[in-house]
Amino acid sequence: MNRLGENYLEIMITSLKKKIEVLDRIIAMNEKQERALKDPNLTPDEFESVVDEKAKCIEDMELLDSGFESLYEKMRVELRENKKAHEVEIIRMQELIRKITDKTTKIQVMEKRNRDEAFKKFSQVRDQVKEIRTGHKVATEYYRNMLKLNMVDAQFMDNKR
Repeated sequence: MNRLGENYLEIMITSLKKKIEVLDRIIAMNEKQERALKDPNLTPDEFESVVDEKAKCIEDMELLDSGFESLYEKMRVELRENKKAHEVEIIRMQELIRKITDKTTKIQVMEKRNRDEAFKKFSQVRDQVKEIRTGHKVATEYYRNMLKLNMVDAQFMDNKR
């Protein structure tokens, strides 16, 4: 194998390591999101900032994936035909891919738990808004009725004596 192929394998391994780092950041953000969702004083802006951070990580993952796939396409034939020559690199990539799979599974579980928690949180907020609207409507009706009690209807005055 030529030097270019060896460089491709090293780049692929580095790409997998970076993907693990990004997955670790996503796990940390999921934990932050979980704490935020349990916080009764959570503001929509705080929640949105975590979601934006995770979106950036997902973009990074997509770039890493596409780069890895393009390199793999270039190396596919070489790796299949010369397995023994690249055994160390193949084993290393398999180990990294197993770690990635484990972290991805963990993230999926965390995402489901956070999604359920978010639905519960948004349901509570919706109920609070409904209570506020109902309270406001009741207060408005009360004040209207009170104004009517203090208002004296127009009366005819008899000017004859």
